Amino acid sequence: MAERIIKLPDVGEGIAEAELVEWHVKVGDIVREDELLAAVMTDKATVEIPSPVEGEVTWIGAEVGDTVAIGSAIVKLKVAGEGGAAVEETAADESAQDAPAEKAAPPAPAKPEKPSTPAAPPKLPTPKPAVPALRLATAPAARRAPGEKPLASPAVRLKAREAGVDLRQVPGTGPAGRITHEDIDAFLLHGPEPVRGGGLAQRTDVTDIKVVGLRRRIAEKMALSKSRIPHITIVEEVNVSPLEDLRATLNKKPTPERPKLTLLPFLMRAMVKAIAEQPNLNALYDDDAGIIHQHAGVHIGIATQTPSGLIVPVVKHAEARDIWGCGIELGRLAERGRDGTATRDELTGSTITITSLGALGGIATTPVINYPEVAIVGVNKMMVRPVWDGTTFVPRKMMNLSCSFDHRVIDGWDAAVFVQRLKELLENPATLFVDM
Repeated sequence: MAERIIKLPDVGEGIAEAELVEWHVKVGDIVREDELLAAVMTDKATVEIPSPVEGEVTWIGAEVGDTVAIGSAIVKLKVAGEGGAAVEETAADESAQDAPAEKAAPPAPAKPEKPSTPAAPPKLPTPKPAVPALRLATAPAARRAPGEKPLASPAVRLKAREAGVDLRQVPGTGPAGRITHEDIDAFLLHGPEPVRGGGLAQRTDVTDIKVVGLRRRIAEKMALSKSRIPHITIVEEVNVSPLEDLRATLNKKPTPERPKLTLLPFLMRAMVKAIAEQPNLNALYDDDAGIIHQHAGVHIGIATQTPSGLIVPVVKHAEARDIWGCGIELGRLAERGRDGTATRDELTGSTITITSLGALGGIATTPVINYPEVAIVGVNKMMVRPVWDGTTFVPRKMMNLSCSFDHRVIDGWDAAVFVQRLKELLENPATLFVDM
């Protein structure tokens, strides 16, 4: 038998370290070639690490939540072969995995002096082990609350789609109830767990959930924003009945070049026009250096909820896109964000952000600024309300905008002017198509 050391591979883009967010194996597991060992996260992108060989896990070098340097050993495997020398390789090194273990590295000088073990170490069984069943037996499934979105990596979601499995029905055994490849295999073999009925009962258990991965990054970003930025929030009521009528008309005959529009592309164009009059809103504040970086290009971040947490894909150069161009790019980025395939470039570089919860948006919100930006525009839910027109009450589709500003950079007057300009443009949507 020989020992194979698996190192964290270079995940590209000059990344020097990554956060370990998920283990797919534990000590004692038998893994097959190309079976997933772990998942790491770098700048909101999750990278899965496969095993280059078949073997038994004898050592795991980090815990979930640890930051691991590129090239550090993360797993040791006992593999078939003669000699006891350890062979080092990264999981992505295909040339190394094809070489026999006994020829990959010379034996350490101290090892020949050790007495040989009387009994030979156990050899790997010839038949493939039932890995999913072994892991499922040792890891209790975490139940999700009704309506809670299941957590799973992009590869697991792809496997579920190909197998026709609804992830909401699959119990997860990973950290924080995350669904693993083995959970999918077990579900296909045994089906969903039966729902057990019962009466009212006290519950005294406490579940400790380690904050790792994207959730930890969100927590750090929000804490930084609230601790450094003195927020001022303005809530304004907007009559969007004319805009909704125009949107319905434009959506009657969609084409690939002009797909159906949501409200957000109209808001993006309104922001571009308002920013042209107040460029100080389209800026990043480096409070350590005392410098405001005012940008000519309008790069609008769109806060997007995903199964793993909140991310912000960025529509670059919104000033150069028309209504449909904004809508096409917005749809593309939202889809890539939700399925976990968005690149680092697509998730960075925003100069101002939109946050919208759609129908769940409530009457008013207090958005948290996406640090180090100086403004964020929040969209609340649309409601039909009676509006006085001077002689009588008439039904109108009304929506509140909740906009927060960095009060160190944006004065209250300037913030109010910006919000009123957005209101004017959205209530007169034809002006969004006029250069003025």
